[in-house]
Amino acid sequence: MNTDKIYAESIAKEYAPKETSKVVALRKLDNKAKRPANIFAYTFGIISALVLGIGMCLCMNQFDLNGTISMVLGIIIGIIGIAGVSINYPIYKRLLKKARINMLLKSLNLQKKSVKTIKTVLKRRGL
Repeated sequence: MNTDKIYAESIAKEYAPKETSKVVALRKLDNKAKRPANIFAYTFGIISALVLGIGMCLCMNQFDLNGTISMVLGIIIGIIGIAGVSINYPIYKRLLKKARINMLLKSLNLQKKSVKTIKTVLKRRGL
């Protein structure tokens, strides 16, 4: 009898809407702000590393090209790859900062709206 009641309560708890804490909500908001910057940083970093690798292959004469042309072309392509890899982190930081500022403005806007709503409800109730 008691076990049936306990079992029924445990099933009811499983299907009841779960309350999220403020920490979980903040973590989700932070991940949402970081996602576009992370996607860009990984994509740009991988492409830049591949360009650098192609430049290194050309410098080591891995392809059957004329030696000096291959070396010069490899150095130029390698420098482009190095520049891309070097500038990736500052671009990431700038994108992350912009995303966090946008999320902050959105959250402040939502807070202002909720405060206005609460004030209007309180005024209607005469409090």
